[in-house]
Amino acid sequence: MTDTISFRHLGPDDLDLLLNIKEGLFDNPILPTQAKAFLNDPLHEMILAFDDTKAVGMASGQILLHPDKMPAFFIAEVGVRESHQKRGIAKRLCAGLLDIARKRGCKGIWLATETDNIAARALYHALDARETDGIVVCDWDGAMDT
Repeated sequence: MTDTISFRHLGPDDLDLLLNIKEGLFDNPILPTQAKAFLNDPLHEMILAFDDTKAVGMASGQILLHPDKMPAFFIAEVGVRESHQKRGIAKRLCAGLLDIARKRGCKGIWLATETDNIAARALYHALDARETDGIVVCDWDGAMDT
């Protein structure tokens, strides 16, 4: 099968592209004001995967700054439409974010996922991620609600 998947690293000029993505790729409908703020913030990164002109995958993250440490990078979300899963798209999206983070000088890249998310954990292991123990995730105001 020919690989028709292409990838695009989004920037501030891609607002219309982001706003025109059909529902189902992101957890919720895209909010125009949030999309604009995300794309205009130089600490936020997003890569989209396309099959022809249809957005079929996404990965986003942000650079975290601290006064006493080098920048770190948090991978916030990775998603691929069900119709395009198991084709290596998520792996390529994540690899793209890892590359962006490293080129931007980040020293430490991390994410969190549920212990029962076997597919995600397999993906991250395939990218040579190290699972850590002894971490507790706390949230406020429904931050971890889906």
